[in-house]
Amino acid sequence: MKRSITCYILLFCLLSCQSKQSNQSNSVVDSSANPKQETIVFNDTMAVPVSREILTAVKNKDYQKVASFIEPLKGVRFSPYGYVDTAHDKTFIASEFLSFITNKKATKFTWGTYDGSGDKIIFTVDEYFKKFVYDADFLNAPEISLNKTVSKGNSLNNIDSVYKNCVYTEFYSPSFDKKYEGMDWKSLKLVFKKENNKLYLIAILHDQWTI
Repeated sequence: MKRSITCYILLFCLLSCQSKQSNQSNSVVDSSANPKQETIVFNDTMAVPVSREILTAVKNKDYQKVASFIEPLKGVRFSPYGYVDTAHDKTFIASEFLSFITNKKATKFTWGTYDGSGDKIIFTVDEYFKKFVYDADFLNAPEISLNKTVSKGNSLNNIDSVYKNCVYTEFYSPSFDKKYEGMDWKSLKLVFKKENNKLYLIAILHDQWTI
């Protein structure tokens, strides 16, 4: 009788240990089910597809999307020519940009002065976009550069000094008509600030041959 009781006790202990080991095994997380997330390597080349996305939105007048790329605090600066005039070039934060470009009252602003004549450039935001942003098919420009200026005019180019530690793309459309002997080229530069693995649009710089 005592031997039988002893056998039951040993069997009970054995089963309890096996059950405990099984529960511990089931509680272990399968590391293969939660692989470590890959770190996204951020580099300047991302500016090219982002620029294409912005230009597509501009061409389609999808200004809500354009505004989503604008740097939240400092906004986006617009320069009609190659020289960036930090004192007079117009700057808008995203909400202002959206408000004025969709404003039925068509508020006009002074964007700088025409090269040569010195007359003031006075346009609504929509008018400015037609004249000094998307005035050529830049989305299909034959030359696209990254952090390098392709266009060469007679106005001072100060992009590298004004936008240090930034990344920019240039969409360059060469001469359209032979009779102008290459002087009717146009270009558009999009300048970005890199922050938290995101590119923020901080400037749209238009350029063309000037007298």
